[in-house]
Amino acid sequence: MNPTPTPADITAEAAPPSARAEATRARIEETAERLFRTMGYQKTAVADIARELGMSPANVYRFFASKSAINEAIAQRLLGAISTELSAIARGPGAASARLRLLMSTVFERQSTVFFAERRMHDMVAAAMEEHWGVCERYIDFIEATIRQVIEDGMNSGEFARTDPALAAENVMHAFIKWTHPVLVESCILRKGETVEMLRAQIAAMTDFVLGALRA
Repeated sequence: MNPTPTPADITAEAAPPSARAEATRARIEETAERLFRTMGYQKTAVADIARELGMSPANVYRFFASKSAINEAIAQRLLGAISTELSAIARGPGAASARLRLLMSTVFERQSTVFFAERRMHDMVAAAMEEHWGVCERYIDFIEATIRQVIEDGMNSGEFARTDPALAAENVMHAFIKWTHPVLVESCILRKGETVEMLRAQIAAMTDFVLGALRA
């Protein structure tokens, strides 16, 4: 037997299909993220999300096959927002060395704020890393491509020594892996007990080292 439609279900049916789908998916993601932050990922069920939205769980499943799929969408959205900011820094004004310094510090600051400042978000982040590693992998690849862009700018301006920009970007990623890889950032903050201030100081020191190597 089909579940009885709720008022929210009926209202959604009145909208044009494409607009309705996009708006409903966004509402589900936003509501789920809010519940994950307040109740915790493990304690939030699809039924809770549906109830908060005033719709049936069946309607939620029309847009997301599972809670895990909702989590994946939220992770993509959060990482997408960070990626947009990083891209703006890489393409912005100023010397390549200043942009690279800002780029690396921003990666850490946004990840630590978005993912780890709120303890209840930890389970959601851990699940996303375990179940949807492709999302994190694409994000890491994007960071490396952004670093390469800044390095190429520095080489073209004469600020950095001419070398293979792809290899240089890969080496920079290796140097900063502790502060850019989502799993390792989690480990530093939540398991090793390093403070944000300690990690900031480490990033600044490594940035000085890397910039010296790029200029050599």
